[in-house]
Amino acid sequence: MLLRVTREAENATAPDAAGSAASTGAAEPPQSLDAFLAGVGPRAFRFAELGLRDREDALDAVQDAMTKLLGYADRPATEWTPLFWSILRRRVVDLQRRRAFRLRWLLPGQSNDDDAMPDWTDTGPDPARTHDGREAYARFAEAMASLPRRQREAFHLRILEELDVATTAQAMGCSEGSVKTHLSRAREALQRHLEDWR
Repeated sequence: MLLRVTREAENATAPDAAGSAASTGAAEPPQSLDAFLAGVGPRAFRFAELGLRDREDALDAVQDAMTKLLGYADRPATEWTPLFWSILRRRVVDLQRRRAFRLRWLLPGQSNDDDAMPDWTDTGPDPARTHDGREAYARFAEAMASLPRRQREAFHLRILEELDVATTAQAMGCSEGSVKTHLSRAREALQRHLEDWR
């Protein structure tokens, strides 16, 4: 399952990131837990990667959340979405807190592989569009990373995942009013951050 998440996350392009978010938000519940996890995997990876800013930690967080959700397989399919996002959100927060307490000198050094050959392959049909999409996603990811954690979570779950306010509040463990406040502040901050790029 993790291998599938990794492959789909690598193959996903930036414009599809927001466009495919509607698949589990307001649609019919999936027929099986495997189908649900296969559908939510790439989007969950993006959510975790924006929060953790580390690919390996993001993959671990998604894998942990998926594994934990398997323990709730007997729950109705309508409960899987808020339950999964709640589990993943808590896992991301746990990893962020642990990282804050690590001593910097205990972290492994970053490897600078200057001798590696660059990967020049571009499998997209239109290189200019692919470049623009990557640049747009990079700017959006930078703007999202600059948001406070709760605002980023509210924006991701409400806008990108298209969850309703009640489900988002349940996943975030707060009131519906708090979700609306966080979302409003996130939109204002993103608009300011991306205003010069339009």
